Amino acid sequence: MENISDFIMPAAIAMIMFGIGLELKFDDFKRVFLQPKAVIIGLMCQLLVLPAIALLLVYSWPIEPIYKIGIMLIAACPGGTASNLVTKILKGRVALSISLTAFNSFLILFTIPLIVELSYSLFDQDSQSLELGFWETMKQVLLTVVVPVIAGIGIGKLLKEEQSEKLHQPLNFILPAILVIAVIAVLISDNSQKVDYMGYLNLLIPLFILNIATIMAGFFVGKFTGLNHKSAYTIAVEMGLQNSVLALFIGDQLLKNREISLIAILYGSFSLISTFSLALILKKYARYGQGEN
Repeated sequence: MENISDFIMPAAIAMIMFGIGLELKFDDFKRVFLQPKAVIIGLMCQLLVLPAIALLLVYSWPIEPIYKIGIMLIAACPGGTASNLVTKILKGRVALSISLTAFNSFLILFTIPLIVELSYSLFDQDSQSLELGFWETMKQVLLTVVVPVIAGIGIGKLLKEEQSEKLHQPLNFILPAILVIAVIAVLISDNSQKVDYMGYLNLLIPLFILNIATIMAGFFVGKFTGLNHKSAYTIAVEMGLQNSVLALFIGDQLLKNREISLIAILYGSFSLISTFSLALILKKYARYGQGEN
């Protein structure tokens, strides 16, 4: 019998993405693909800059090697649905955020196994082979991200303008509530993952540093490469909110290692709040430059 979390989280993600889609138009994505600079820079930040920051951090931080592998796994994961939701609340470029999530969710088929295997080698652990199923991953991305967004956009086009306006404000509260309830339900349903947070401060500190450093890196790389303010803080959010649910699944089900799973749980416990808070500060107080994308 499947764990209840196997149903709760995908269903919650699909509902959130449908709600986000209600406020989007196909023209939002048209601009992303006609001017792909922001997507390319965002992907480069996630695929290269984020793992590089994580590697520098774990090399210098005195923790057990298996926890270092867990941190590298977090850095290898794509942005999750939470990043799309936070971008929406902050009025960033939601179409860009969703595009980055979707593209990187396919690229991880190659990047996560590579980073995990390299991490095991670098930190003197027994070699661990990891394979992510292509079709299973594609199905998950299509069913939880792509199809709900398209359905939301389609339904949104059928609504009258005043009906659409009435939906906007409630969705800002309903969608975050769905995410919070789903995360709590998953944690409660998984009795094997009881965590004494105060006993893991030595792990929380480097994870918090990773979160802050990658957000700042995404924002300033965006600015220095000529992206506009919205694009820069959208990429920053995508960098800070890695898919800790995916990392938990890989650690628990594929690698079967509780220490790696613990890193995913710890990171997911604070990254939503910290990423939203720092991105809000960057949005309000770090506006400079005249980028076009």
